[in-house]
Parts: sequence; structure tokens; C-alpha cells
Amino acid sequence: MIFSRSRLSAVAAALLTSTSVSAQTWTDCNPLETTCEPNTALGMAINVDFTDGPVNSFVEAGNPTYDDDGVTFSVAASGQAPQLMSIFYIMFGRVEINMKAAQGAGIVSSLVLQSDTLDEIDLEWLGADPHEVQSNYFGKGLVTNYNRGQFHHMERNNQEEYLTYVIDWAKDRVEFHVDGTLVRTLTYDEADDNQYPQSPMQVKFGAWSGGDPANAEGTIAWAKGPTDFSQGPFHMAVRSIAVTDYSTGREYRYTDNSGNWQSIEAVDGEINANEGKADEIQPTATAAADDRGPAPSVPPGGIGTDENTAQQSGWPWEGDDRPAGGSVPEGWRMTEEGKIMPIGAASSLRAPHTLFIPISLLVGYLVILCT
Repeated sequence: MIFSRSRLSAVAAALLTSTSVSAQTWTDCNPLETTCEPNTALGMAINVDFTDGPVNSFVEAGNPTYDDDGVTFSVAASGQAPQLMSIFYIMFGRVEINMKAAQGAGIVSSLVLQSDTLDEIDLEWLGADPHEVQSNYFGKGLVTNYNRGQFHHMERNNQEEYLTYVIDWAKDRVEFHVDGTLVRTLTYDEADDNQYPQSPMQVKFGAWSGGDPANAEGTIAWAKGPTDFSQGPFHMAVRSIAVTDYSTGREYRYTDNSGNWQSIEAVDGEINANEGKADEIQPTATAAADDRGPAPSVPPGGIGTDENTAQQSGWPWEGDDRPAGGSVPEGWRMTEEGKIMPIGAASSLRAPHTLFIPISLLVGYLVILCT
């Protein structure tokens, strides 16, 4: 797989009132409004084990830490929102995360799929309730005064155990799986008009304080805050994430400003070429429909309090040796472990714990190891 330039979208959470939602989600180029550069495609399946340390296909914000338990996102003070964001996009696909949610009133652990058109699919865990997860979706950055979120009760404690959650996103439905149970299916026909998520998505996950006293009252109420930072720090931990792209190719290009999936071109690949793999997911149970009504207003974006918190500067390498435009040169590939490496390099080499390293130094390091 050869990468071309990727742009890393940042996320801003919504400012909420008790009756309406005002979207503050941010993108550096919205294909609904103008012509944007293509998105780097994953085009394959990867399984990242964070107990082995970081990988350079995900970039960091807010200094997450790594140890034998995986990657930890710690919130200790107002405005902190540590997270990881993929440099790649998927065009329909499956994301499976093994994680332990953060505890603490007002603290939110989030898994977010988001596109440049501001399509979005979320799973979120509130630190005030260890037996609940919320699912949600948004389309094209449009947020209304009603809610699309749902509650899902969990028998097991999501703050004490590492559990597995799945978002399986196809052109006609989204499935949410919680600890082996299918808890929600959103179909294209059921979604609000022109609101079904259907454009290339980045994968991002991390922790933030919805109950931060600096947030709007509606956000604090949804997050079951306010957050008492004197009781922290609060920790979300992720052992692994597996991502399957249901399309193939090296990049996804918008051919018009509609944001519809039929308008997306897979360069050197095919949209939905791997679509059949959706049938491989076999839940062990199916939950009864939730009868508690819609969830309280949930902010889009899911991670962070402003765009500067989440924004990244580009590819995982910086300095004079970074190729112009941030592109990865030909001859590099993605491994099944989620590492971007030179073709021919042994994929068993662990990625360095600092992601920001000039390419020349990385290549020199690999040459030394191979001699």
C-alpha cells in the first residue's frame, strides 16, 4: 500500500443548551463546500496491539501514555482531551476496540468515526455510570434540537474490565456491538433525511471532560458532571483496535459536493470491494430495544473542547526531512500491525515511542538494524 497526502481533521465538541444543539465540529476542508484533497485510504485490515507501544498510523494529541496494559488517556485538568487519530480513512468498514472506560463524574470516553463532511458515528461512555454506553450518529454536520442517541445498559462494569465494542458500518446499515451483544442497528432508511453517514471516515478515540466547568450547562448535564478534577486524574485505557476498510485503493476522492457515497471514487481500488466481510461478525446475543427514550442531547465530535486541543500538524514525522506536502514516499507500506514502514523492512520491528521523528533518521535506524 502506497500512501499519498493525508489531512488530519480536528474535532470540536458542541456547545449545548437545554433545548438545542449548536454544532462546533471542525474540518480543515469540507467537500460539501469546495474541492478538497483526497483522503488517504486504509484499503485493508489492521489489528493494532497497543501493549506493544505506539504505531505511526495513529497520531497523538494530549500526550497519551503506553505501557504493558496498552495506551492510556489521562484527564487531570480543565481542557485536557488526550486522543489518537488515524492518518487513514475508511470507506465503510468495521472498527473493534478493546478498552476500559474512564471513571469520574463528567468524564467521557469516546470512539468516534468522522469524515471531512462531518458525517459521524459515535460510541461514548460516561464516567458517572459504569453500566451504560451511548451510541449516536450525525450527518453532514447537521445537528437538531432532537436526539439520535440511544442508551445501552451493560451488565458488566465497563470501568473495571477490558471489554470489546464494535461499530460495523455499511452502505445500508450501522451496527453497534457491546461485549458480544448487538445493541443497535441503524438502517439507511431509518436515518433522518440526508443524514446517514456515508463518506470516508477517520477513526479517533480518547477521553475528555464533558463536565468541565468551562463547558456549556447542557454539555455538563449530559456528561453527568460537573467534573471534580481534585478526584483525578481519570484514565481511559485501550489495549487494541482492529480496523477493516470495506473498500480498497490508495485514496478516496470526492467527485462532487453531494457527500453521497456513490460520488466517492476509490483511486486504484473499488468502493465496497470488501463489503462481504460485514457478514463475518457474529454477535453472541441481541439486546432488546431500549425503552427509555432518546438519550439526552449528545455533542457531535465526541472528543475535546476546542479545535486546538485535537488539531495535529500533519504526518507522524516533522522537520526538514519530511517530504513536501506531508506525503509518504513511494516504497513505504502499511503492515497488518498498523505500522507504516519501508517495503522490505521487517514488520516485527516495534515503532519508536516518539512518533515525531525525521524520515532520514528512521531509515538510518532501520539500516543499522539490518546490517
